[in-house]
Amino acid sequence: QVQLVDSGGGLVQAGGSLRLSCAASGGTFSSYAMGWFRQAPGKEREFVAAISRSGGTHYADSVKGRFTISRHNAINSVYLQMNSLKPEDTAVYHCAADEKRSYYAVSDTLSEYDYWGQGTQVTVSS
Repeated sequence: QVQLVDSGGGLVQAGGSLRLSCAASGGTFSSYAMGWFRQAPGKEREFVAAISRSGGTHYADSVKGRFTISRHNAINSVYLQMNSLKPEDTAVYHCAADEKRSYYAVSDTLSEYDYWGQGTQVTVSS
């Protein structure tokens, strides 16, 4: 079973950048597809980005071209580089691990992820 710890959130002005990190322990990191989800106040948790075991990526339309997901298997970490941030990006961001996905596949469905980080707050001021 893998444990995930999210970090890197903070307060940033619109147009700024942040880099979120997720450190994994207790499992074989390279065997998991990884994702980032976010939850704004009063809203449901939504998909942001995912990366397959092979390194293939998939993004929500709302962040495409602004966010980049990456992974570093040697140090059991996944990252979310967020550029050109907007106030509507304000949310708690969670990384997640999917242990069922085949090598090249990713999922954007919340219920298909098995393990979750505790979340890190991102606040974008206008």
